[in-house]
Amino acid sequence: MENFVETFSDINSDFDREYKQAIVNFNRRKGRLESLKNLMFSIFGRFSGIAGSSIKKLEMENDNEEKKSNVENADDESKDVINQDAIGLLASAKRFFKNLLDFRDETDRDATIQAIKNDIPFKGATAWILVCSIFVASVGLNANSTAVVIGAMLISPLMGPILGIGLSIAINDIDTLRKSLINLATMLVLSLFTAFLFFFIFPLNQDNSELLGRVKPDIRDVLIAFFGGLALIIARTKKGTIASVVFGVAIATALMPPLCTAGYGLSQGNWSYFRGAMHLFAINTIFIAFATFLVLKFLRFPMVSYANSKRRKNISRFATIIALAAMLPASWSFYSVLNETRIESDYKAYLKFEIEDNSSLWLRGEKIDPSNNSITLNFNGEITEATKSDLVNELNGYKYLRDFSLIINGNKNRSSDKILELYDLAINKVEERETAISILKLEIDSLKLDAGSNKTMMDLNSFSTLSKDAKIQFTELRYFGYSNMLISSDFRTIDTVTVVKTQWDSSLVDSLVEVRVDSLKIWLKSELEIENLEVDW
Repeated sequence: MENFVETFSDINSDFDREYKQAIVNFNRRKGRLESLKNLMFSIFGRFSGIAGSSIKKLEMENDNEEKKSNVENADDESKDVINQDAIGLLASAKRFFKNLLDFRDETDRDATIQAIKNDIPFKGATAWILVCSIFVASVGLNANSTAVVIGAMLISPLMGPILGIGLSIAINDIDTLRKSLINLATMLVLSLFTAFLFFFIFPLNQDNSELLGRVKPDIRDVLIAFFGGLALIIARTKKGTIASVVFGVAIATALMPPLCTAGYGLSQGNWSYFRGAMHLFAINTIFIAFATFLVLKFLRFPMVSYANSKRRKNISRFATIIALAAMLPASWSFYSVLNETRIESDYKAYLKFEIEDNSSLWLRGEKIDPSNNSITLNFNGEITEATKSDLVNELNGYKYLRDFSLIINGNKNRSSDKILELYDLAINKVEERETAISILKLEIDSLKLDAGSNKTMMDLNSFSTLSKDAKIQFTELRYFGYSNMLISSDFRTIDTVTVVKTQWDSSLVDSLVEVRVDSLKIWLKSELEIENLEVDW
């Protein structure tokens, strides 16, 4: 931050100084032009009596020419001033960015070399740490736990030999290169064996996202490895290593999960998983070492000197061969994963814009085979020759799919079956909805009845009063019962009716009982304020 403020102040001071100097130069030149103009006017004034009006005319013409010349000179001077200001500003910006981005002064070369060499050996505690980290990462993959996998990345010691390879090639140190390769190979074998043993004893129930994410590298993995390696070696070369950067790179590059996935592939005999995971590990290893090599060369780390010049040349030649042997496969991997990523992107775009957005096409299945440069599309329904031709022509519009052959299959019978299936499904849904509507109607009717029944339902006190009043009005009444009954005449709608059960004096003949029942019904409708009423006797 202090460098930024200092640089910005320098830029501002330079700009103010140069701007003031430009104004001074412009005023100086303007004064000279004014003096010259006054001198010319004086000369012409002396001859005004001789030349008359012709002198005045010449004076006006010269004055116009002077003004034009002054404008042109002023424009030229302004351009010069602007150019000078631009040059000064560019120089200040260059100093600013140099101070901002240059980290060579913060480099501790001797300490960096020693620190990297100290992390290369693989024995004792380092071996056990590796075994434990492999077990932790394997458990994380088995449980599909990202947090556990990240924890395993943080305790992994695999980064030391990889940095050692990049360092040894950069400074031409054959002994460090040999130690780094041997220790890396030992770590690799031990990691694969540990992961194989774990997954052989505790196999996965099914492939999960943490596992599947390590079997097919793409261009993003290459970029992560390269830029992660750059960040790591820059942090390691700084006076006072930035530990957070080291941990962050360990998580980003993820060296442990690919080895665990490769061990899982070995334990299950799944060679595609093994090849894909090892490919990812190789990409991470090579590009981290390559980033280390570039940074150390940029920082001009001192080359290891040898007393024998012939030995030095041989070692340098051997290191170059090793570097080329590593970078050629890495370059091919970079190209292949980049090409696969481009093909996949174009393929997804083709499916979306040319097929899925076309309502007349009914895609049943699709498959792309980059190894054979073929795309297979299976449709429901007949696909006409014109449609096939359109799909082929549209495929040529995608740059990375132009070399692919398009195989199109239609199926009329399956299309009819599908239509019938969808029709049956629609009918079932309609029936389900009708049933749901009927149930809702019944519930609504029930709620209405409940609301109406609140008017007709009565408590014990009300019934006691009603029965006493009925006895007073109808002295021959011997029994009185009251209830609300639900009825349905069409078995779809529900209604309620008030039912009154009575018994009368046995001395009454039936004709008189009927008269009394009719009178009771009229009286109850008036008392209860209801219409639906039945009296049983």
